[in-house]
Amino acid sequence: MISNSIEKSNIGKKYFGLYTGFLNNALLKPDHTALIIGSRELSYAEVELTARKWASALIDILDGSPKRVGVFAYRNETSYIGVLAALFSGATFVPLNRNFPTQRTASMIEIAELDALIIDNNSLKQYLEISNDAKNLPKLLLLPDTETQIKIKNTKVLSKEVLEQYEPEEFLPTVTADSLAYILFTSGSTGVPKGVPITHENVCHFIEVNQEKYKFTSEDRFTQTFDQTFDLSVFDLFMAWSAGGTVCSMNPIDLIAPLRFIQEKKVTVWFSVPSIAVIMKKQHMLTPNVMSGLRLSLFCGEALPRGIVELWEQAAPNSIIENLYGPTELTIACAAFRWDSVNSPLDCINDIVPIGKLYPGLEAILVNDTLETVQDNEGGELCVTGPQMFPGYWRNPEQTKEKFLIYKSESGYDTTYYRTGDRVRYLPNGNLIFLGRIDHQIKVNGHRVELSEIEGSLTKLKGIISAVALGWPEENNTFKGIVAFVIGHSLEIDFIRKSLQNTLPPYMIPKHIFIVDKFPMNSNGKIDRNALLNNLDVTDYS
Repeated sequence: MISNSIEKSNIGKKYFGLYTGFLNNALLKPDHTALIIGSRELSYAEVELTARKWASALIDILDGSPKRVGVFAYRNETSYIGVLAALFSGATFVPLNRNFPTQRTASMIEIAELDALIIDNNSLKQYLEISNDAKNLPKLLLLPDTETQIKIKNTKVLSKEVLEQYEPEEFLPTVTADSLAYILFTSGSTGVPKGVPITHENVCHFIEVNQEKYKFTSEDRFTQTFDQTFDLSVFDLFMAWSAGGTVCSMNPIDLIAPLRFIQEKKVTVWFSVPSIAVIMKKQHMLTPNVMSGLRLSLFCGEALPRGIVELWEQAAPNSIIENLYGPTELTIACAAFRWDSVNSPLDCINDIVPIGKLYPGLEAILVNDTLETVQDNEGGELCVTGPQMFPGYWRNPEQTKEKFLIYKSESGYDTTYYRTGDRVRYLPNGNLIFLGRIDHQIKVNGHRVELSEIEGSLTKLKGIISAVALGWPEENNTFKGIVAFVIGHSLEIDFIRKSLQNTLPPYMIPKHIFIVDKFPMNSNGKIDRNALLNNLDVTDYS
């Protein structure tokens, strides 16, 4: 238990920020389980005490609240509690991942201009490599699970023993609505990671909307499928903690075969990219009633195939199923579609589940290639504004300008929208349907081709579980043909090609079709299309 002085200091003290829900539940239900990692269960009181101690160290050594604190740890106490410690210190947290290439992590540390870094023992080796050459290294290093003393030039290093001696920070620094809660990095077109800062107002709006919608309680147990460098992980942690629920951390082995984990941990809320469900289907895990304990199943991060939802519905008959949508720049998710087995199949386009309707408080326009709004029945690029729209890319006004659209409404007011790069269309019932990425609409020998249409035609064929279509090879800004990769059972390429002749024109039929066991995934668990293209580029299929 936390000392009485800290408990009393919380009474009547209303904090604002991402961590508010956690603090409230730590006060109301201190002995309730906040976090499960393997066989270890940590209560709200235990997590709060440790986070306050680390926050105290950050504030003490840096002589006040740090601006930005990196959390360089992976699916353990250091990674989860480190996020809270950074927030408790009044800082912005910046998650890092040792599974990323060393140079990418070094770039993220340098771009973020970190004041401090909380790092686990297994990530320390990579950081020591980075510290030999990197510039702008943090002045303070916290090593919560490292016993030995480490010396790094111009850096104050606090080991586990030193951190345990700190008194927990009693009065937490206050933050404002426009204070940054976290910075996540996404891939940049130049190869340099782009920093996406999210404010406390951005993320608190998201949490408020979703808590009102889903009515989470302290009895809910949430999966934690996403790496913390993926913004959807913020849902896992803070939706759970805002409701007094339990976060069930999943290690990589659990993600390969998650069914046993769901059953053993008595999970009630599942959240993942659709690719994990595709793997479960391929392994014949989605049998009727096998996940009857789930009450809510959420998918986000990729297009959601209709066939996956229909199988999941049978495997989790007591669960609501929703498809969430949203880029990192719009704070985790900004739209949702609730599956209805009777009516929803009719709304699917290319066998892809709609992305639904925007959250309350958000507004959208659809624009064409010349950035003019389209007619109601036309597709266009989705542009969104509202309290979840990020303030702009970190230290990069040029990229911010490229992705923001200032649109003058009929009333004459200028409104700034974020350009998602996603093509969508409104259905008659007001739901949005995802048509594909703007950069996935290509020209093939002069013909305009929507790759998602080819993928949809493939997944409708018997035996195909998932499909990816790509333009290849490229010459003079146009593609000479299409290639496709498919996952499934008992597949024959000749049958696939002949079947496609019934639904697609000749220029849309893939020249080459490859049957694979699995797709390469990027660090966020999404299909890595570039990796598939790279494999083609080193092999002669002409």
